[in-house]
Amino acid sequence: MRIAVSACLLGENCKYNGVNNFSEKVKEYVSGHEVISVCPEVLGGLPIPREPAEIVDGVVRHKDGSSVDQEFRNGARRALEIVLANEVELVILQSRSPSCGVDHVYDGTFSKRLIPGQGVFAALLKEYRIKTIDVADLQQGI
Repeated sequence: MRIAVSACLLGENCKYNGVNNFSEKVKEYVSGHEVISVCPEVLGGLPIPREPAEIVDGVVRHKDGSSVDQEFRNGARRALEIVLANEVELVILQSRSPSCGVDHVYDGTFSKRLIPGQGVFAALLKEYRIKTIDVADLQQGI
């Protein structure tokens, strides 16, 4: 089985703050499978590090209000193209991210408050009926 994984979960330093979210659980889960690493934000042309962003009224913005929505959406489309071209069956995504959040994202106030919702890439995967797992669910053994 081919599994795509948020690059930060595989140890790539591509998070907004220049570090990663390496997950031993992900490493164990994907062992023996073909793994495709994707970071929609980097694919969208955003630098590392970069200002944090959240979804505000449907638009991805920095705290100062500047939009990075186009970069997030372009990156999500490029990541989707990679997933489709590689016939990926499952995508494991980083929690809470404005790109990859599967069930919850930050509320757009930059106060670390979570609300139900999906990141741009996660929503696109759902639209294409590609199975996703939030890393938090994987870590909890769900």
